Amino acid sequence: MSVTNPLKITDTTLRDAHQSLIATRLRTEDMISLARAIDKIGFFSVEAWGGATFDSCIRYLNDDPWQRLSDLNEVLENTPIQMLLRGQNLVGYKHYPDDVVVKFIEAAGRNGVDIFRVFDALNDIRNMEKSMETVKDIGAHLQGTICYTTSPVHSNEKFIEMAEVLYAKGSDSICIKDMAGLIMPDDAGEIITGIKRTIDIPVNLHSHSTSGISPMSYQAAIEAGVDILDTAMSPFAMGTSQPPTESIVATLIGRERDTGIDLLKLREVRNICLKIRDKYGGLIDPISELVDSDVLIYQLPGGMISNLVSQLKEQNALDRIEEVHKEIPKVRKDLGYPPLVTPTSQIVGTQAVLNVLMGGERYSNITQEVKDYVRGLYGKPPGIIPDEIRLKIIGEEKPYEGRPGDLLSPAYENMAAEAREGGFVRKDEDILTYILYPAIAPSFLKGERKQELIPKKSAPARASVPEIPSCMEVEVDGEIFAVRILSVEGSAVESQKSMGQKKIPHTTIKGGVNSNMQGMVLKIETSIGAQVKTGDVLVVLEAMKMENPIKSPRDGKVTQIFVDSGDTVQNGDVLLVVE
Repeated sequence: MSVTNPLKITDTTLRDAHQSLIATRLRTEDMISLARAIDKIGFFSVEAWGGATFDSCIRYLNDDPWQRLSDLNEVLENTPIQMLLRGQNLVGYKHYPDDVVVKFIEAAGRNGVDIFRVFDALNDIRNMEKSMETVKDIGAHLQGTICYTTSPVHSNEKFIEMAEVLYAKGSDSICIKDMAGLIMPDDAGEIITGIKRTIDIPVNLHSHSTSGISPMSYQAAIEAGVDILDTAMSPFAMGTSQPPTESIVATLIGRERDTGIDLLKLREVRNICLKIRDKYGGLIDPISELVDSDVLIYQLPGGMISNLVSQLKEQNALDRIEEVHKEIPKVRKDLGYPPLVTPTSQIVGTQAVLNVLMGGERYSNITQEVKDYVRGLYGKPPGIIPDEIRLKIIGEEKPYEGRPGDLLSPAYENMAAEAREGGFVRKDEDILTYILYPAIAPSFLKGERKQELIPKKSAPARASVPEIPSCMEVEVDGEIFAVRILSVEGSAVESQKSMGQKKIPHTTIKGGVNSNMQGMVLKIETSIGAQVKTGDVLVVLEAMKMENPIKSPRDGKVTQIFVDSGDTVQNGDVLLVVE
């Protein structure tokens, strides 16, 4: 049979697949041999950068994301490198000024990115315009992206209209980004047919296998004429990841959409992936591997599920994940039905966690990101935020209705000067790392962070009761804690940073203000001797990738502060004293 319109494949193994299954923990050292094998296959592109990889590299892996990109660029000689770019958010969780957007995209292109998949979590094209313009300016491939979701305020017709706008703004291809595996076969066919009826550039479908529906939707997309599908090599496929590359290729052999990819060459790649999966097997949570039809209700994207599990474990609250799942659609409705993709998935997911874990009234503890979202600083919500929710979150303040980027003053030069004064700039890209992650970048760039250990696979349970140790060392976010075990019933433990660092109390202290979660101290908003009122923000913790304010429970005077910016604290640690 003559193949006139071969299906193209974007392989996601080096980015979204491991983000979805192992919380983005794959290290550059394990990517290189895999990338060499991938380069022989003939993929349309390989998604290898962007998304959460940048954050995880510096936060957990002590792995320079810019060096990763450069190293991959050297070995991927025949295959374009694709990145996921969050519009004005770049690879962070908030908007950055236009000058930073331009500098970042220029640096990414210079270091090896060929295709930029640009999206905005709210589908607010105003937040994509500067990124899209810059991608075109550097001569790279611009893939304008639609975040697919379902809600009372979304429709296939609106998605098709958005594709037409993205085309008019210079997109070289269009991606339908189905972050949570929600798209049904009929909807996939209808949207793709509708887009291709009016525009003449390639259409890409990206989905996840979380709900179990994506293979059927991929088949419908193929029949509707989709040009590119996103897949992952089978050891890192299915579950919260993408459908398997090998399976999609095999189904089309000898048919009119035959990819032309050799299954035997794919087998070589798969075998390398099997070894890598075995190495990282201790990071794969069974929850992320299973088909979960509940995703059709709570709509969490693949990468968010594995991270949510990890975050609840950090808070010693994994047993409450069902409560969080039920709370997520409530928060999403309250916030005007945003598509759940970074950063809105974190904004909604983290607020749902707080609403469950804090007890009492919902929204009694509100993240800074939720406040900024309701203020309009992330863009225009797809739906209406009810007045009672808006009043609870920002009071009588009037939300901003303009383009959020217009509120941000140029920041690159000032922050570049800060970074140089800090003595941790070796290359221009380090400045961008600092601008994107000012809380953790200095320790990473100074070489003070340690590589997170890869946990071993759990051994089978034994019938005998193991001996209980009296002390142990525990690594938390790269810091070693010496822990003395006082009780096996969970009553009290004392933890103290090794290497002579100060002890953070974990006891009841009169006037003490305790951390309500595990996290890193981002900012201290008070000082010893300061008079504070009930509700004043005393400390800001970075937890679950969001800023979480710790407020004063009483009027009084700050008499002791036990933490500094950059300290890692545990749930229950005493941060300061207000008498």
